[in-house]
Amino acid sequence: MTEKFGTVDVFLVTLTDEVGTKMSLDELIYLVVLFSSILIGFFFKRTGPREKQLGSTGLGLLVTLATCNIHILHSLITILGTWIILKTAKRYCPSLTLFWTFSYLFFFRMVTYFGLPAPTPFANAVQLLLTLKLVSVASDIQEFRQVKKQEVTSFSKSPLTGLISSEPSMWELLCYSYCYIGIMTGPFYRYRTYQDWLNQIDSLTIPSWEPFLLRLKMAPVYGIFFLLVSYLFPLEYVKSEEFEERAFLFRLFYMMPVFFVFRMRFYVAWIFAECSCIAAGFGAYPKEAKSRSGGGPTVDYSPAERAADESSEVVQYDYETIKNIDCYNTDFCVKVKHGMRYWNMSVQWWLAQYIYRNAPVKSFIFKSAWTMLISAYWHGIHPGYYLSFLTIPLCLAAEDAMERGLRERLSATGKSVFDWVQWFFKMRSYDYMCMGFVLLTYSETMRYWRSIYFLIHVLAVGFLLLGNGLVFLEKAKRKSKRERDVTAEQCIQ
Repeated sequence: MTEKFGTVDVFLVTLTDEVGTKMSLDELIYLVVLFSSILIGFFFKRTGPREKQLGSTGLGLLVTLATCNIHILHSLITILGTWIILKTAKRYCPSLTLFWTFSYLFFFRMVTYFGLPAPTPFANAVQLLLTLKLVSVASDIQEFRQVKKQEVTSFSKSPLTGLISSEPSMWELLCYSYCYIGIMTGPFYRYRTYQDWLNQIDSLTIPSWEPFLLRLKMAPVYGIFFLLVSYLFPLEYVKSEEFEERAFLFRLFYMMPVFFVFRMRFYVAWIFAECSCIAAGFGAYPKEAKSRSGGGPTVDYSPAERAADESSEVVQYDYETIKNIDCYNTDFCVKVKHGMRYWNMSVQWWLAQYIYRNAPVKSFIFKSAWTMLISAYWHGIHPGYYLSFLTIPLCLAAEDAMERGLRERLSATGKSVFDWVQWFFKMRSYDYMCMGFVLLTYSETMRYWRSIYFLIHVLAVGFLLLGNGLVFLEKAKRKSKRERDVTAEQCIQ
């Protein structure tokens, strides 16, 4: 098994597990790449489309070659295979691209079994983000072809928000794949977002410095919290025999600072990754475009017309397209379901767009389980990922059952109290699932969960039964009332 690090989340989880707060060489390289991306971004913001395309691709290739060495061949083979699919299997290119890229991920993680050298951690990060990009661009190309076909048959243009302007050539696909922005850290972005960045009109009028500082301001606070709490509550202590001898409440409590450290580390990393985009003006759209993380604009807009109109008001921009973390809502949203939306937001959009919507069975719980299974596979093949991700559908089902069975019957005050209790259990559920994500192995994850008697699983099952039981009783009560009413009417007649 060669999979060691994934994108920024898997990358940093493993570094936390192996080195604690001590910086390793890989982590130092990662930080150099991240800070360099921020600094170089201000330069690219001042260049034209051709310079952006060549410069961003050249820099991305240089970073990939320097950190991945010969393992850059994995990404090249994946791109070439996708290109062949795009040209030879036009009708099924999205599904075949998904199958091809995810199959190659399996081979990539098992290369040592074939006598090949293990890829570097950075090669895995590049491969994971490349997988998202290629699946997305295959879907965009099919959509583009379908729209063009409809235009020919109907003799009219049918505008579609987010539609790519042209089908990319092999060279353009390579440029998109190796663009330095987010190449190892994310966020994920679509080919249309990349196109729009290359062809920005008067990019110097798009604000960067102010949103850059605004986004960066909390990073030092999160960094200090990370260093302090990770020092006081090291993850390695969970694996010791001494930990098992501690009181139950202490063992239960310990997952809270572990998840806190987990969040702080990602908050810092993802904020800096977003800042590298903001510095380059990447992902900037007018606010009226109502952009979504990962997906980009959700309504049509005409930047060229506004730019040409000197009498028009100053256009307000935002960087929602490349926003990857909402720190406040991650911590304080009420539901498990909502917490997923605010974490690794661009990847969550990708999962919703290409996996959840196309799940083989149209059931909310099954679609959620299917999406979490694919997400776990994408992250890696460590059992801890699967144990954690596949706990989420159970929590979602319990959450839904309690809302239908109890919350809907409460007063406004009762609903407020319910929401606070639900928030508390949401955070404890994520604390619990985080342990699988950081401990990684089946034995270590089960060892910890067993030490706290699988409490969250037990509570989730209990809430699921209680909620559904209340729903059943309510339905039985209504049915009984209807039968009494029918009987009373018959007596009167």
